[in-house]
Amino acid sequence: MLKTNVYNMSGELVGEIELSEAVFGIAPNQAVVHDAVKNHLANKRQGTQSALTRAEVSGGGRKPWRQKGTGRARQGSTRAPQWTHGGIVFAPKPRDYSYTLNKKAKRLALKSVLSAKASEANIVVIDSIKMDAPKTKEFAKFLAAVGCNTKTLVVTAEADQNVVKSGRNIPGCEVTFANLINVYDVINANKLVVDQAALAKIEEVFA
Repeated sequence: MLKTNVYNMSGELVGEIELSEAVFGIAPNQAVVHDAVKNHLANKRQGTQSALTRAEVSGGGRKPWRQKGTGRARQGSTRAPQWTHGGIVFAPKPRDYSYTLNKKAKRLALKSVLSAKASEANIVVIDSIKMDAPKTKEFAKFLAAVGCNTKTLVVTAEADQNVVKSGRNIPGCEVTFANLINVYDVINANKLVVDQAALAKIEEVFA
C-alpha cells in the first residue's frame, strides 16, 4: 500500500493519503517513456526551416564559359551548389514533424514516470493550492516551505490564473493542470507538487 504525507501551503503536515497502486505503483517501462518523450519533442517542432535549391536561387541561366578548350572544369551554371551563392543540396523545406503515439502507450508512459517519482519520494501532495492574487514572492515562499527549491512541476485541478501568474517568473517552476499533465514535464522536473484535488483527477482518469 502506497501512502504519502499531505502538507498545507505553509509546509505543515496535515494528514496522510493513499496513492493508487495502478497509477503510482507500477514498474516503469523505460522504452515507452523514451517513445513518449521523443513524440512530445517532435510534436513541438515548428518545422519552418527553409533554404533555396539551385532551381530557386536567382541567376545562373547562362553557361559561364564554353564546355571545352579553356583548361577549366566544365560548368553549366554559376548557381550550382559548389559555387558561392549557389543553391543548397537537398535544401530543407517546411514540413510537419508531428506524429501520433498509441493511446495505451501514452497512458503507460505517464503512469511509468509518476510511479518513478513516487518511488523516489519526489511527489509532494498539498491539501489545496490557492492564491488570492498573483504574488511571486508568496509562491516562492510556499515552494521553499515544502522543500521544492529546484526544478518543480506544480499541478492544480483547474486552470487558476493567480497560481499560473505567481509561478511563471520563478526559475525552474512550471505550473500545469491535471488534464494537461504530460510525460515530458513530469520527467523534466525534480519534484512534483500536486494539489489533492488534482491527484484525485489523475487517479480517476488513469487508474
